[in-house]
Amino acid sequence: MPVRSLSSPVLKWPDAGTVDWAARTWAAELAGRNDAVVRVGYFGSYARGDWGPGSNLDLLIVVRDSPEPPHRRALAFDATDLPVPADVLVYTVREWQALESPPPGRKSIAPEAVWVYRESPADGS
Repeated sequence: MPVRSLSSPVLKWPDAGTVDWAARTWAAELAGRNDAVVRVGYFGSYARGDWGPGSNLDLLIVVRDSPEPPHRRALAFDATDLPVPADVLVYTVREWQALESPPPGRKSIAPEAVWVYRESPADGS
């Protein structure tokens, strides 16, 4: 979240490098606790480089499979330790593969994604 210097009344929003480092650390810890996690990335303003004060982090988590419906999956992933607010989208591997190749006329977020954690290819990602 924004931080205030002890000597200034001005709030400073975390920069892209700080947010990227925090996302990478969070993703590695998440994958260490949850073996269903295959990939973690982000898209949106931080991925494009056009973030600004008040920008949130749009996170993507790809899991092997999930019994939960899509709208409930993010509840299992607490992103409150990140330095900016985060929206979490969770897809199964099969769902993500479908999103990587959308039908004609639909745009995919896949090319924009910055992957901060990937399971090794030997593990099936």
